[in-house]
Amino acid sequence: MPNLHRGEIEAEIGGARRRLVLTLGALAELEAAFGADDLVALAERFGRGRLSARDLVRIIGAGLRGAGEAVTDEEVARMEVAGGAAGYVRIAAALVAATFGAEEEGANPP
Repeated sequence: MPNLHRGEIEAEIGGARRRLVLTLGALAELEAAFGADDLVALAERFGRGRLSARDLVRIIGAGLRGAGEAVTDEEVARMEVAGGAAGYVRIAAALVAATFGAEEEGANPP
């Protein structure tokens, strides 16, 4: 069971139920990937609501790695999610909301 107080979520990705969490290391990885100077800049980027497919892969991949999975972004890009693109968006949104403290209904997407 994911612990939302630690920023964890659970989602069905690639045919398996997986835990995701943006640890400090995962956030540092995302700062570097997005060229963000700090967490505020990273949160603002996510808050704009304009994420590319590559952004979704990076966020989900960082969340999986933060939870201890040894997975590359290339592997994440090949994983299927129910609902297609909208499913990836829901997972990334729930993970960002859990990380930055936003209360989001349904923080554990299918």
